[in-house]
Amino acid sequence: MLKKGSKLYSILTGSCPKCHEESMYASKNMYDPRETIHMNEHCSSCGSKYKIEPSFFYGAMYVSYAVGTAFAVAAFIISYLFIGSDLKTSFIAIIGTLILFMPVIMRLSRNIWINFFFKYDSKAVENHQKSKDINI
Repeated sequence: MLKKGSKLYSILTGSCPKCHEESMYASKNMYDPRETIHMNEHCSSCGSKYKIEPSFFYGAMYVSYAVGTAFAVAAFIISYLFIGSDLKTSFIAIIGTLILFMPVIMRLSRNIWINFFFKYDSKAVENHQKSKDINI
């Protein structure tokens, strides 16, 4: 289920959506505030440019809303239904969950958004190497 070639692999690992060879992000530590959404300009394996156009990742805000809502609903269900907390405590659990998982939600929403526009290509790295060899 989670192997190279699937969009789910690229979304969950944050790897290049075209070749799945390397991470799109400059740092693996998403909890460093300066590095949370700092991305590489392009993939060094296949040459894909991540920011297709200016303000490309503004669309990820809509995805972020849906992902954040899913996290909030999950926090409510766990705290209210499974643990048996009252509504006030469940609300605090939702806020805490959203704050704690904010970097995860931000990266996940960017990963989902970019995967709408790219398709996996198993020969992307090979094609990029050929084009580099021709230009040299």
